Amino acid sequence: MRVEDWHVHPKHVWIHGGRPEQIVDYDDELKMWNVYGYPEAVEILTQPTVYSNDCGRLDPIELPADICAGDFSQMDPPEHRKVRGLVEYAFTPNLVAGLEARVEALVHEMLDELDGRDGFDLVSELSTPLPLTVICELLGVPREDRARIHDWSHRMVDDSEDFEPPEAAVEKPHELQRAFDLLREMREYWTGLADVRRRRPGDDLLSHLVRAEVGGERLTETEVFNIANRLVINGHHSTSMLLSNTMLILDAFPEQAARVRADRSLLATMIEESLRFLSPISTVGKATTTDVVVAGTRIPKDQLVMVWNGAANRDERVFDDPHAFDPARTPNPHLGFGRGVHFCVGRRLGRMVARIAVNVLMDRFPELRTDPDRPPSFIQIADAGGMDSMPVLVA
Repeated sequence: MRVEDWHVHPKHVWIHGGRPEQIVDYDDELKMWNVYGYPEAVEILTQPTVYSNDCGRLDPIELPADICAGDFSQMDPPEHRKVRGLVEYAFTPNLVAGLEARVEALVHEMLDELDGRDGFDLVSELSTPLPLTVICELLGVPREDRARIHDWSHRMVDDSEDFEPPEAAVEKPHELQRAFDLLREMREYWTGLADVRRRRPGDDLLSHLVRAEVGGERLTETEVFNIANRLVINGHHSTSMLLSNTMLILDAFPEQAARVRADRSLLATMIEESLRFLSPISTVGKATTTDVVVAGTRIPKDQLVMVWNGAANRDERVFDDPHAFDPARTPNPHLGFGRGVHFCVGRRLGRMVARIAVNVLMDRFPELRTDPDRPPSFIQIADAGGMDSMPVLVA
């Protein structure tokens, strides 16, 4: 399937070789600034005192503290450092390397269930359940609870909407209430499981989080909930998209796919190129703390700035032949997992899961390809670059 035939989100013009007309523009309807250039993106992502992650303070909707307080994705230093440091504990290189054998076994188990079939949906039958299972095992989620968490992850995506003017969100109280109710349902579960781990700790990450101390302080219940929720929901979706995106890209570039099949030492650099070419994290939101100038454009204080990582990863000022897919591209300073203090915390795990799964798929299904009668379906959310369905043929 050719890249030109991918029905990506209409704002993702760079996927089809286009470029936004300006490096910086203002969306009067959505009341936010868009930044598409690579150097400008790096500048914004690496200056947390000027570009804050606490975008909620600009929202006219008052977010309920019982479910939103303690979300490290919305924190800035130095508060961010405390929570982030504990989360980083879970993703040390040694810990991720120690999971490789288990991940490979899980891939084979899931593919064994597909034996004898001419095709399957790569997203629903491998790239979604695989990272979800890995992260649930890492956190110590009982096997009987994983279906519930899988359901939550689907509901979170289904309920997500494209960027809207703040006043439009205010006018939809029922949808907001539904989202808050879902978050409270999640919080009740994670709080209950955390209580169990306090009484009967194990070797899992959740047991570590509820017992860990920083400066004599322990994490609050809301902080524990938000850490677990972010790892499961955000972490598994980004890894799922990375895996399925990589297989779709290889389908679109059969010569490069053959090159990687013949030389598996290219797997690691190919995963990096996949992150650049079709970035799972397409945008990152920031809030200005002072007046700034970006690419010659003045942006006032207290403005929402959207950094379009996907567009920045196609910036010809940084990447030679940016619309070409080169599995051996080096160097490759892409922003597929962000940059700065909020660099994706699960990046090592995501890379490892995708690399192992692609390697096994190449071994077991040398003829794997997209189904011409059932094209892949892309998630129509501007900040996500990936699919919710990818039917493939293997026979």
